[in-house]
Amino acid sequence: MTNTIRPRRSALFMPASNARAVAKARTLPVDVVILDLEDAVAPDAKAAAREQAAMALREGFGPREVVVRINGIGAPGHDADLAAVAAAAPDAVLVPKVSGGEDVRQLADALDAAGSSARLWLMIESAAAVLNIREIARASVVSGRVAAFVMGPNDLARETRARLVPGRAPMLPWLMDCLAAARVAGVDILDGVYNDIADADGFVRECEQGRDMGFDGKTLIHPSQIAACNAAFSPSAAEVKEARAIAAAFAGPEAAGQGVVMLDGRMVERLHAQMAARVLALEEAIARREAETR
Repeated sequence: MTNTIRPRRSALFMPASNARAVAKARTLPVDVVILDLEDAVAPDAKAAAREQAAMALREGFGPREVVVRINGIGAPGHDADLAAVAAAAPDAVLVPKVSGGEDVRQLADALDAAGSSARLWLMIESAAAVLNIREIARASVVSGRVAAFVMGPNDLARETRARLVPGRAPMLPWLMDCLAAARVAGVDILDGVYNDIADADGFVRECEQGRDMGFDGKTLIHPSQIAACNAAFSPSAAEVKEARAIAAAFAGPEAAGQGVVMLDGRMVERLHAQMAARVLALEEAIARREAETR
């Protein structure tokens, strides 16, 4: 399990057209850098941003995972984005406004044709995507290309007229449906951005909510959000301590062949041992990442 976990606690959007911001990303303790060719780039700057993204990819970002968000299927620049990004070999391509399984198949075929090994990240940000999330999950499994879903609450709010309110009650059913679909597909899923950069307390609350719901991390719009996001989506010291105790309890000879053991007066099942193993593997992966980015 240790080898399969890649920390994706924090994923920072950076305009690919802003060379200074892109250079700064190489110094930040973020797990994922997302070079944006879509919303963060003005229409007349997209061609230059595409070239700058390719150059930045060639220079690298150290141990950080690097993803490029291209323009969506059918949007101006999509084909040119995909060709340029595939040639520059990012870790993944993030595609906005994916609406169904056919989109996933088309994108996977395009990367295959380009000879790219990049994975696909899919933005779930429309009513159609939410309604078709099972189909998207099935196509993701078949393609073998998809590594993550990314929620897009701002576009969801625009399209559905749901309000972006503290606690996100209007969106909770959609978020949980998409999370369940990601787990069925065997891919990670990242919570969406928090718009109010100045509201640090509100941001922490939303990070903790996303963590408790089961998200693997969150997309960010400002470097000031990284530390709190990493903390929220990392196992706490108490969680690590408990996980080690559970792992030790099942590693003992008295647990051989047992489905349940007693630990501190409570029954612990094998499923808890599996959960504990993931906590410990994630902690180990995070420690490696943080050592590499110091």
